[in-house]
This record gives sequence, structure tokens and C-alpha cells, in this order.
Amino acid sequence: MSSTVIPCLRYRDAPAAIDWLCRCLGFEQRLVVPGKSCAVAHAELVLGGGMVMLGSHADDRFAQLIVPPERIGGVQTQTTWVQVNDADEIYARVVESGARIVQEIDDAPFGGRVFACRDPEGHVWHVGTYDPWKG
Repeated sequence: MSSTVIPCLRYRDAPAAIDWLCRCLGFEQRLVVPGKSCAVAHAELVLGGGMVMLGSHADDRFAQLIVPPERIGGVQTQTTWVQVNDADEIYARVVESGARIVQEIDDAPFGGRVFACRDPEGHVWHVGTYDPWKG
């Protein structure tokens, strides 16, 4: 087995976040483990060879390490990069969803097209055609 990096996120409304991530950014549900009272205990969403894991906010050890973006004024300590084939198509879906665009779509100086948006709960996602593996 090779090593990899998988971002992990928490959401107040994880089912809605899963819907948005799949509908707007193109993720597919690999696994969704229901929790109590409509919560999501654990979910795995895949896009190409990448994955994000997420779940509902809970009062557990992990919650001591992570807070919702609105609790810290929307500031992020990291963002997630989503490499896509057509950034303009994804941009149109994100705009149509009403998500806040924090970086308008443009040609990136390092190559490709890129934009950044906040998902419905404020997490920042960078989306672009630049493939860092190809340079």
C-alpha cells in the first residue's frame, strides 16, 4: 500500500455538505456511515484518485482539534485543492449553487485555470485545471 494525503472536514449539516460537494465539485460517495439524529458518523467522497473524509460535528476528541470556519471569523489555516479537467464548468455549477466565490476564475501564473470558493459552511476550496503531478 502506498501512502497518500486525505483531507478531513467536519460539517454542522454533513448530508447537505455531501450533496453540495457531489453536485458542484463532482465528488462521488464511496462510503457514508449514518450517525445519530441524521448526523454522519463518517463519509468518504472520491474524485478521480483523490478523496476527502468528512463527518458531522460531534462532541469528541477530534472536535477539540477542529472548529467550524464561522467560529474563527472564516479564517482558514489550509485549503483543499481540487484538480479538474474543466474549471469553467465547475465554476458555473458553484456560482449557480449560490456559493461565495473568494477568488474569481482566471488563468493561473503557474498554468491552468483556477478559482476559489467557500462551501455552504465556509470551508475554502481551490479548484483548477493545473495538475501538480504533471507540472
